[in-house]
Amino acid sequence: MLIKTRGIVLSYMRYRETSIIARIYTEQLGLQSYVVNGVRKAKPPGRIALFQPFTPLELVAYTSRSGGLTRLSEYRCAEPFRTLPYDVRKSSIALFLAEITGRVLQEEEKNEPLFTFLHDSILAFDRQEEGFENFALVFLLGLSHYLGFGPENGEQITTQVAFASEVPGGAVSTSATAMRFQEFEQHFDALLREPATATVPNGRVRRELLGVLIRYYQLHVEHLGDIRSLAVLSEVLAEL
Repeated sequence: MLIKTRGIVLSYMRYRETSIIARIYTEQLGLQSYVVNGVRKAKPPGRIALFQPFTPLELVAYTSRSGGLTRLSEYRCAEPFRTLPYDVRKSSIALFLAEITGRVLQEEEKNEPLFTFLHDSILAFDRQEEGFENFALVFLLGLSHYLGFGPENGEQITTQVAFASEVPGGAVSTSATAMRFQEFEQHFDALLREPATATVPNGRVRRELLGVLIRYYQLHVEHLGDIRSLAVLSEVLAEL
């Protein structure tokens, strides 16, 4: 059976000589993995670019009653990016967020509000020419609400992370003091209340906030683990 749906690419891995297995969050079926045949062939060129992180696609996909790995019959870019692939800062942020999103989304079931959040957030990010320094923080705070552990205020984040840092193996990378956590709380409050206008003093503080927020995610998402793309993003944030 074939189904037509929109999808958002999270990641892909090579499969055999010229194909890939793409993990895509779809509007109609939730998280799915698809075999895409021949996409790594030299001709026609450029098709692998359609499976870069967060690319929005229109798909015609095979479905199976038993679930599991199926194939794409057709695919095309739904809304071409204007800036994201050409700005190393934006592409680094997108790579980092796609890695986290791919780890925390596991359900193979329809969730239109979540799909809409992902779709609209990504396209808005692509269209921003400036003032996107806090996008990763705002995105993760927003995503947490769809995952069931969204904080109502900054205190919920800092209290949980501070408590966890007191147990073996739970240290926060920022080595924050109580006073620093109070500062973080104020920044998170602003990002939650007014994400479009909230300000963070500099890249160093932004990196510290991101470290606290990742720790908060680790407390709520089992086996989230280390985020490989965080090191690259940290260098990017230092320049923002």
